[in-house]
Amino acid sequence: MTIQTKLINYHDDDVELQGHMAWDDAIEGERAGVIVCHAWAGRSDFENGKAEALAKLGYVGFSLDLYGKGVLGNSIEENSALMQPFLDDRIMLQNRLKIALEVLKNFEEVDANRVASIGFCFGGLCVLDLARIVADLNGVVSFHGLLGSPGNTTGNKIKAKVLVLHGWDDPMATPDHVVSFAEELTIMGADWQIHGYGNTMHAFTKPEANDPDFGTVYQSDSDRRSWNSMQYFLSELFN
Repeated sequence: MTIQTKLINYHDDDVELQGHMAWDDAIEGERAGVIVCHAWAGRSDFENGKAEALAKLGYVGFSLDLYGKGVLGNSIEENSALMQPFLDDRIMLQNRLKIALEVLKNFEEVDANRVASIGFCFGGLCVLDLARIVADLNGVVSFHGLLGSPGNTTGNKIKAKVLVLHGWDDPMATPDHVVSFAEELTIMGADWQIHGYGNTMHAFTKPEANDPDFGTVYQSDSDRRSWNSMQYFLSELFN
């Protein structure tokens, strides 16, 4: 096993973007591809590491870029300022996600008919929007994602299978929000699962998260369990 990585430059009109592709060159032929959608700070070593972890599992991992080449927030204020325009204009967000999806599908190691997406925090919202707009992919996995509806997908029927991995004590998506979201998925005809982890807040997969007042705390058991659930979901999706 030799994991190869490559920075991929691509564009949304005049915005230059740069993603991180990872694959195992010991595997011959095309294989399933998985997009990794970043948290609110932007594409970081965390998401790149997840793409490489997916490559070790036999997939092509692609850590996308939503903000622009080299753009990475370093504080709550910077991260919020980067994310907010995309929350305010979900169509802009959805279009940029679709561009990244095509980049992955066009990569020579990827079977374009076998594609999924995972995302963390803001990235969880991103993968759920891919499902809501009926993007051409097989499944999505949200880790401690934001759940709010984009407002432009009423009447759509979700085709991708959906797995949501959620900390039950997440102040950014309370139990009432989770129930409303489940009702939305049901109305949209989705094949959905929601796994709730007790005694678990937001950002539970991020080892550096340690701000209970803000609601972001790493939880090692939920981190491990959620990654294992993702692996089973992907294996069921593609095998």
